[in-house]
Amino acid sequence: MSMRLVSLIGAPTDVGAGARGSSMGPEALRVAGIDTVLRAHDIDVIDRGNLAGPANPWQAPVDGYRHLSEVAQWNRLVHDAVHAELVLQRLPILLGGDHSLGIGTISAVARHCRETGRKLRVLWLDAHADFNTNGHTPSGNLHGMPVSCLCGYGPQELIEIGGKVPAISPRWIREIGIRSVDPGEKRLVQEAGLEIYDMRYIDEMGMRHAMELALATIDANTHLHVSFDVDFLDCEVAPGVGTTVRGGPTYREAQLCMEMIADTGALASLDVMELNPALDVRNRTAEVAVDLVESLFGKSTLMRK
Repeated sequence: MSMRLVSLIGAPTDVGAGARGSSMGPEALRVAGIDTVLRAHDIDVIDRGNLAGPANPWQAPVDGYRHLSEVAQWNRLVHDAVHAELVLQRLPILLGGDHSLGIGTISAVARHCRETGRKLRVLWLDAHADFNTNGHTPSGNLHGMPVSCLCGYGPQELIEIGGKVPAISPRWIREIGIRSVDPGEKRLVQEAGLEIYDMRYIDEMGMRHAMELALATIDANTHLHVSFDVDFLDCEVAPGVGTTVRGGPTYREAQLCMEMIADTGALASLDVMELNPALDVRNRTAEVAVDLVESLFGKSTLMRK
């Protein structure tokens, strides 16, 4: 098996979020040793450093969007950086930053899939569906809208970033761990036909069953993108996030989720989002996140066949 090539890209901004601090996420992940951990698995890791985009102006929403022009600028930067790594046949890991940046990464991944004739599957690991629009959002924070923007529901500046509208079909997404959806958002999610394994489903059926379904029909021609919002985890495990929702997956359930993704061998790009060191306890959440990323790249207790 050839050596895997991974590129780390920092996107230090909280411009799409409702709390300050996720701009410090990339550095916290580096302090927790994300590069060292991956190199220990015989992976060639290049850290490309941080993208430099506009500062967070911390203003009120306009027409239901907060900081739309800054969020669009950051997402264009992310799109270009991620696409460049994919062209080099490297696996990009975006170190976020708030989850609005998923528009940039996933539009770049979708563009690359169009250019190379591959199928796309997106796993969205999150407490929130992130399918709001400016008409439904209670806050105007764009980190609650990346999935809807990728599916074509959103402002021109965001839906057109990857060169095709919509960037992806809702059929390509599997959302896992969801436990907070705004009232208007629930209707949209249903209309769009999003496949969601919420916490009730995971409680009733188990993480293994949810993941088997979420990973079904992935084949050798599938590009698997994982967008991992750290608030996916229960806040007992991961306190360092701005939008905690109690009752998320346990540490073990999250490990199983990551190990089953690793077993497919299809992982081709990754986001690690919404880590907020300002709200963390001694970088614990960053360490848990890095531990789970290691499992995505094949850490397991025993040698697996």
